[in-house]
Amino acid sequence: MFSRTLKPAASVTFQNGFKNFSTSSQNNFKVVVAGAAGGIGQPLGLLLKQNKLVTNLALYDIAPVTPGVAADLSHMDTPARVSGHKGPEQLADAIKCADVVVIPAGVPRKPGMTRDDLFNTNASIVRDLAACIAAKAPKALIAIITNPVNSMVPIASEVLKKAGVYDPNRVFGVTTLDVVRAAAFIGEINGVDPGCVSIPVIGGHSGVTIIPVLSQCEPAVKLSDQSKIEALTKRIQEAGTEVVKAKAGGGSATLSMAYAGARLVCSLLRGLNGESNVIECAYVKSDLTEATYFANPLLLGKNGLEKNLGFGNLNGYEQGLLKAAIPELLKNIKTGEDFAKK
Repeated sequence: MFSRTLKPAASVTFQNGFKNFSTSSQNNFKVVVAGAAGGIGQPLGLLLKQNKLVTNLALYDIAPVTPGVAADLSHMDTPARVSGHKGPEQLADAIKCADVVVIPAGVPRKPGMTRDDLFNTNASIVRDLAACIAAKAPKALIAIITNPVNSMVPIASEVLKKAGVYDPNRVFGVTTLDVVRAAAFIGEINGVDPGCVSIPVIGGHSGVTIIPVLSQCEPAVKLSDQSKIEALTKRIQEAGTEVVKAKAGGGSATLSMAYAGARLVCSLLRGLNGESNVIECAYVKSDLTEATYFANPLLLGKNGLEKNLGFGNLNGYEQGLLKAAIPELLKNIKTGEDFAKK
């Protein structure tokens, strides 16, 4: 839910996450991309190198091309200094003193795979990265892209708890891509610039856990037929599979995910920099539902999450979507917590 005083600012944030930030009284921020040589990591690094709030961009990956990616980006005529860090022995150096760590590391989905199929490999990666963050940058904001996000955020949280440095206001699951997709599809339906569309997407980041709150969209979605509303909801929920199929075995959503990840990182930096009324949807520790982690609009600030804005009133159809999402979220969260506690 957006309050009346925050609503206009929320729309600006959703529309122009990269553009509308002040550079006055700018602080120096170090951003780390963990998984920087991959299909998401490289375009994500490209976008972050252009962000004027980033003064130090540290690129980490186990891939041998990582120093080359760093050298490539360092030739861009933007202020951020770029450093490349390859292999586990250089991870600590990449992470230390970070303000924001964004994690796209892991294996991508292939045709026929669900996000759950990625779990075993990616869970270990996120666990190890979280342990290093706990030791070298315990105050960093963490933005997790690695799938399945619904389980990875609980894993990172449990690791930070064990290390005694857990702050729920500093750990975010990146669900921004669901917001971006919803705005793109609605812009096409309404015949408007999708950048003008403000649409909260709540729940989680897989299948039925993705709940686009179409009743709160501004401008209103030009769909009066319930079957078309249901079809749009389904498309938003299954948009990742749409990309996987379209790439015919060549990968999953990488470019749009990099864009969405950079947008959330930009908003986190704007909050750290003291800008007011910065609002984005993300998956965080929550007590709004039975699920202990839940995505909805958040007010961001100097400590990460400043205020959970909730999700307001849902219509009957959306209440049904929420009811269907909760059991899946509970299962995903338990899977992550159980893994971390082993």
